[in-house]
Amino acid sequence: MTDPKDRHPLYRGPGQNREDVRGPRPTRGHIESRQDDSRPAKPKEFRIHGLNACLAAFKMRPESIRKLWLLESRIPKLQELLAFCVRNRIGYNVVENEDLEKLSASAHHEGVCLAMLPQLELNLSSWLMTAPTGPCLLLWLDGVGNPHNLGAIMRSAAHFGAAAILLPKSSSLSHSGAATRVAEGAAEHVPLVRLGRTDNAVAQLKSAGFALVSTVVRGGSDVFRSALPARCVMVMGAEQAGVDSDLLAVSGLRVEVPGTGQVESLNVSAAAAVLMAEWRRQNSSA
Repeated sequence: MTDPKDRHPLYRGPGQNREDVRGPRPTRGHIESRQDDSRPAKPKEFRIHGLNACLAAFKMRPESIRKLWLLESRIPKLQELLAFCVRNRIGYNVVENEDLEKLSASAHHEGVCLAMLPQLELNLSSWLMTAPTGPCLLLWLDGVGNPHNLGAIMRSAAHFGAAAILLPKSSSLSHSGAATRVAEGAAEHVPLVRLGRTDNAVAQLKSAGFALVSTVVRGGSDVFRSALPARCVMVMGAEQAGVDSDLLAVSGLRVEVPGTGQVESLNVSAAAAVLMAEWRRQNSSA
């Protein structure tokens, strides 16, 4: 049987360099200089996990990778990523499962975790400057706060060709390890756009030819019998509160997903997938 150390020139076996799990050791007597206060803050690293999520990040943004941790069983699958780390002197460690759970803060790490610089969130004005012409679908997540729902919505958005996800200024959602894993690589393909004031955002979107379509649990038009605009902003509300009344008031159309009535409604990520699929069916050239 081949010795694991022979598989890669910089192999670090399980149990080595455990300071990566505990965090950096404090330096005694260190006093921060006040001169540093004027320097721009460095982008804060965050960790993503999940095999497809990490492979997609490596493919799309290899320059953002700062550290790699993996299980020994993942070495054969991640040879290209490991070689990249060696060439670019990026640290990596082979760790035990319990260590990887701590590093990723998840039992669903799928054997790999990356420390990366985050993707920049765009503002609406910047995104609209390069927005595609013709049929275009955007999702406005109003009050949605679960990162797993965000990840599932990103995955569906990438599948059905949504151009971006719009997040209110007050939304706690952003790129995170949990959202990125659930997105299964889609986080690298669907940009998150941070909105400013609601009235300004609505005005900007309408000036760019978009029409707002709000989703409701009941009292809306059957989405399968409604003509969805080619340049469409689909507004999704939180499952309990629904879409904000101000957004409902400026929406040109309210739609619902018809069902049996045996349950009150779909999960927001499931509803988003249905609505995006119907929009794509109606705008098959998108």
